[in-house]
Amino acid sequence: MSTWTGHWHGFGPWVGGGLEYAREGQRRPGAVAGEAFLLDRRPPMMTGWWLMRRAQVAATWEGDPAPAVAWLEETYAAHPPGERADGGQAYASLEWRRAYALDRLPRGRDVTWCYWLPSRSLASFSVVACPNHFHPELPCPLEASRLVTAGS
Repeated sequence: MSTWTGHWHGFGPWVGGGLEYAREGQRRPGAVAGEAFLLDRRPPMMTGWWLMRRAQVAATWEGDPAPAVAWLEETYAAHPPGERADGGQAYASLEWRRAYALDRLPRGRDVTWCYWLPSRSLASFSVVACPNHFHPELPCPLEASRLVTAGS
């Protein structure tokens, strides 16, 4: 296991159409005017780029990753995925998602849950490590004094 020291920021949920989501060029910084990327509500192409969108931080946690995973689960419950018409499993189970997030977050890795809703819209929300493994140059979107500690 790598040694990572940091905290996490939650972003989303974004719910929208597949065609809107597919406009990938607009979900990259530099592909559109800087301000347009920062104000766009769609998930960026790389999860670490969420850190550039200071105004879109939904929650922040440090210490124990369990509260961040609880936020993922609450968001999932508010936007449950669609089910297959034949009753088969369409997506990884909530238990698998929880275990994966609890394994990855302490290592400083990002976790995104993205899936189709019964309405045929796409839901996407992320917990992003800060500092970010793939984008260590990106500054934290919040001051250290505003961080929420586990259990607060």
